[in-house]
Amino acid sequence: MSLDSKKRLSYRLDLLPVIMPFHRRAKNELQPGDLVYYGPSPEFYGIGEIVQREESVCVVDFRGTGLLGIHKDEILINYLIPIHTLNLTGVLKTKV
Repeated sequence: MSLDSKKRLSYRLDLLPVIMPFHRRAKNELQPGDLVYYGPSPEFYGIGEIVQREESVCVVDFRGTGLLGIHKDEILINYLIPIHTLNLTGVLKTKV
């Protein structure tokens, strides 16, 4: 799949702050059910829900919300940024 044929996203994921994995804001306590995004590239994965957590790895269901159309993936916890902690719900409500 080519990123040149840009998929129209439902939300303004480009407004989410880019946070690198070992930044202090990347250290979060995450639980199943939390809404998260992939900190280094929010647009690629989109927004997902934590389905399962094992130590430092989470299974996240992104439901194809990002440019890459990924549904489920295992990601290290340092790469995931929770939506509620940063109070980003207002950013996401701005429709494209």
